[in-house]
Amino acid sequence: MAETAISAPAPAMEKGKPRPTRPNYRHIHRFPLPVNVHPVPNVIPHNPLSIISVALSYLTFLLYPPRQEIHSALFDPATSSVHVTNEQAIQALWQMGFFGKGSLSRSEPSWLEREKKRRGLLGESTSEEATKKRRTERRELKLERARTERLAIEERLRIEAAARESGGSTGAASVEGSDAATISVEKFSVKRAMEAKYLESLAQRTADANPAGASESINGKSVRFSPVVQEKEFTTMHEEPDDDLVLGNEEHLQLSNEETFFLVYGLGVLQVVDRETNNIIPASSLLPLLCHHSYYPSRDTSADLKPDDPFIISYAVYHHFRSIGWVVRSGIKFGTDYILYNRGPVFSHAEFAVIIVPSYSDPYWAETQERRDHAERQQARSWWWLHCVNRVQAQVKKSLVICYVEVPPPVPFTGDIGTVLRRYQVREFLLRRWIPNRARD
Repeated sequence: MAETAISAPAPAMEKGKPRPTRPNYRHIHRFPLPVNVHPVPNVIPHNPLSIISVALSYLTFLLYPPRQEIHSALFDPATSSVHVTNEQAIQALWQMGFFGKGSLSRSEPSWLEREKKRRGLLGESTSEEATKKRRTERRELKLERARTERLAIEERLRIEAAARESGGSTGAASVEGSDAATISVEKFSVKRAMEAKYLESLAQRTADANPAGASESINGKSVRFSPVVQEKEFTTMHEEPDDDLVLGNEEHLQLSNEETFFLVYGLGVLQVVDRETNNIIPASSLLPLLCHHSYYPSRDTSADLKPDDPFIISYAVYHHFRSIGWVVRSGIKFGTDYILYNRGPVFSHAEFAVIIVPSYSDPYWAETQERRDHAERQQARSWWWLHCVNRVQAQVKKSLVICYVEVPPPVPFTGDIGTVLRRYQVREFLLRRWIPNRARD
């Protein structure tokens, strides 16, 4: 019997087409924060002239202080959100610290570039398109792998059936002639069998919708294996670019409340304007405003601030990690409060996921039964909740960080934000899922 060899196909790649160049993210995001930094000359102990150079630099900064650009944002009380509409401000806040999210994009505000490319006005690719292409290639590879494994199984079954019909006289030749098929079948595991069955059923449903595709008859059933994954998105016909068409940017940058207050109070590079009154909101008034809008529905602005307001608890953690150099982004995608990047989302995946838990260890919260009940309700967590969150982070290769924020006793707010924030303490606990097979001594 002739030898039958089934080799795994190489992933489908377009030949002759150069790979698009990637933007120089090291240069684009070379500044970690949207602040102007002016280096001072070095002081050389054995050179007295260096001291004069430093003194002149300080004197120049005092007499002619450098201009720090302050960006503007709009606060919408109806949606409790902050929007940045100026294109230069959007570019500065995203490129210097990865602040905010594009209202029409996944993260980076790139709607205008995608729209220009769709209309034929731009040839460069965006991050969303790169992600889509990578996922399509992955689906194609899985379909081709499932088809190869299915053919290997059929070949083995055909060889065994031929051996039974011949009465075992050609058993030795059949085994020698099917070494390659046997090697391929040995690699077939239960997990891949389930994957092949699922992908075949998916291909069958696609074949029912498009009967013109190629198909193979297996045990009386028609299974379609398409070499190219059919896209589920329908695009319009290519239109000729109109030079007279002026395409405006309809996207704005949406900031979280924690990012807004950090830019206003922590860095001083943002001013928030009330949409209704068109007045600038100072930091002393912005803090109670954001605290009241951290509830749903929003609390009355005349109510006193609570020491365990959701906004001030989350901002204490946000300010803590930003102050030590982490890029803090929302972790709602992974079921957490925050995720931490070392440099930013364009360089690597997030390393840690943060869960915020308020802690009421101050004796004030144990004085009365009402306070004890309130503290118990706020700290209530179940062990299966923690297990689920930790399991999710283990699947996405992130380490879970539990941040306990010590809630102080309530005091009247006098407008001094620094005094308020100094009363909060953040404790970090790193939690990892213990796997016996990977933790053997």
